[in-house]
Amino acid sequence: MATKLVIVESPTKAHKIGDYLGKGYTVMASVGHIRDLAQPSQVPAADKAKFGKFGVDVNDGFKPYYIVDGDKKRTVSELKSALKNADELYLATDEDREGEAIAWHLVQTLKPKVPVKRMVFHEITKNAINASLNNTRDVDGNMVDAQETRRILDRLVGYKLSPFLWRKVRRGLSAGRVQSVAVRLIDDREKEIENFKPEEYWNVDATLGTGHKSFTARLASDSTGKKLLPKNEAEARAIEKGLEGAEYTVGELKKGKRAKQPTPAFITSTLQQEASRRLGFTATRTMRAAQTLYEGVDIAGHGTMGLITYMRTDSLRISDEAVAAAKEYIAGAYGENYICPYKRVWKTKSATAAQDAHEAIRPSVPSLTPDEVDKSISGDTAKLYRMIWSRFMASQMADCQQDTVSVTVSAADYRFKASGYTVTFDGFTALYEEATDEKEKKETNLPPLEQGQVLKLKELKSEQKFTQPPARYTEATLIKALEENGIGRPSTYAPIITTIIDRGYVERDQKKLKPTLLGRAVDGLMLEQFPHIVDVDFSAQMEKNLDKVESGKADWRKTVDDFYQGFEASLEQAEKNMEGKKVKVPDEPSSEVCDLCGRPMVIKVGKYGKFLACSGFPECRGTKRLVKDTGGICPKCGKGRLLERKSSKGRIYYGCERYPDCDFMTWDMPVATKCEKCGSTLFRKGGKLYCAKEGCGFEMPVPKKD
Repeated sequence: MATKLVIVESPTKAHKIGDYLGKGYTVMASVGHIRDLAQPSQVPAADKAKFGKFGVDVNDGFKPYYIVDGDKKRTVSELKSALKNADELYLATDEDREGEAIAWHLVQTLKPKVPVKRMVFHEITKNAINASLNNTRDVDGNMVDAQETRRILDRLVGYKLSPFLWRKVRRGLSAGRVQSVAVRLIDDREKEIENFKPEEYWNVDATLGTGHKSFTARLASDSTGKKLLPKNEAEARAIEKGLEGAEYTVGELKKGKRAKQPTPAFITSTLQQEASRRLGFTATRTMRAAQTLYEGVDIAGHGTMGLITYMRTDSLRISDEAVAAAKEYIAGAYGENYICPYKRVWKTKSATAAQDAHEAIRPSVPSLTPDEVDKSISGDTAKLYRMIWSRFMASQMADCQQDTVSVTVSAADYRFKASGYTVTFDGFTALYEEATDEKEKKETNLPPLEQGQVLKLKELKSEQKFTQPPARYTEATLIKALEENGIGRPSTYAPIITTIIDRGYVERDQKKLKPTLLGRAVDGLMLEQFPHIVDVDFSAQMEKNLDKVESGKADWRKTVDDFYQGFEASLEQAEKNMEGKKVKVPDEPSSEVCDLCGRPMVIKVGKYGKFLACSGFPECRGTKRLVKDTGGICPKCGKGRLLERKSSKGRIYYGCERYPDCDFMTWDMPVATKCEKCGSTLFRKGGKLYCAKEGCGFEMPVPKKD
């Protein structure tokens, strides 16, 4: 009996969609791409002359050579067998460029003789799937061309640059077009930090009282309005002396009202940033959990369902149906006055109409609360769903209304200022507020004040400060920088970070991204010989060119050719410039000494990662396993150092150096603060510090940073 064959990417998704469609449909998975560019070694002998270098014929319009390899041969065979019994073929791959390319590859490989229809949906619910069946289209050739352009460009850059790096730096290195720009951003930030010269300044704060209440005002200017910021202690003390016996009087008093609006529902980049700040997730971990939520989970009382809309998007659009469902929930849970009285519309940065056809990331069923979902799921997926649901719901809630007040206090020839606010209606903040990377400007709770009122000075305090260097990038701030500079697209942020860490160009130091010595050496070489490759503006323009290909405004072959001609010329010049030269990567010093000869040991990178080697190599070949001393002492034996280690899955844990004699281990990070009760090392878990020594039981909140 003839059936309708539906092909999706994921086996999990295939199972869910099969349940929705029921009889008459066969749903199968391609398991991602079914074919890819051939490696040079995979090109048949007859085609070696054309495709043998890159899997791309650079002399014939950059014609790609695709192959079906490995397990994909079996997948293709099964799909072809199912297609023989089908009277229609539906391609239901993801709705981004890569998904469109997968659909196109399926057509090219399966060569169907039945009608082919492209299904597009952004949430895996029964209504969405059925609606997509009635709104099919053809495979979008322009989207396919844009994805193919990216794939070919990355292949050419990787296969041309990597051998150069092997010869000039170290064997086994590889380079990527977009990844190289990310490394440059991180390395440039490191240079800023190294070159930063802190400047001294002093804050002069007055604690002022009125009745039983007090507040703090900060020195702002002199009586003429000239801004004052003491640069040293002498200047601060001179100001203090000038304030001796002064009367502090309320001068200008400004009162107003302001409305604080919620942030929009998530797009891919903001989801990854917020999950990093709020949950401590890496971008990869975030997308893995989001993929599970999108493809579907079993929810008690609801069956198997996709909990969120498609998670690779840069559109902020929300459907009218979702807005209506959100407002219905808000009215019931919070009251009518918590509903935003108008439809909020946020401007999408995307340059392509195709992307704006997507929605922002939101719960597929807004009325399904995190508390209800938590009965069926846990861990990363539960945490991420709560965050996505809360952010979306808050985006449809009323503004937070605040009464504001700012005051200028006159004293002698100086002026102090303070500002504050009072929340008169909490609005969306009753549910959710965005986490931030930067410290917000401090506002104090001001008591009732009147112009001309004389205040009592309770304390005048001067405090030395120094300007701070820019902070190293975190995953959240790097993704933000990539997005703001137009580098990469929603599907690429997580792979970019994973790649530069896996290649050893960048490492995590706590939660900060730091360039390795290898990364800095490679970045320096790239900047010297291939400045356009690592140029932020150039990379952003290339992304715009890909958008033009997608919108049909540019030819993909010309786009590749324009890049390749300049790139090849740069590579030829680099070979001449570097003839007979090689970049030496400095060894990273360590505090360890060689057990064989007593020389200092250095950190090197080998096939299996970092290790310690004697600085006297090759005369001495002493090596050691590299472990990181946390500075803590084992709470179980009280003797061994606590060392940072990695599990077989790459997860960091902390264990006693005396293992196996002492088997203490924990996933919780040791901190410098000591137990106030017994003096042992404390460990951090969430927002608290605790003592792990048996019988102690001491706990305390994590101290707040100034």
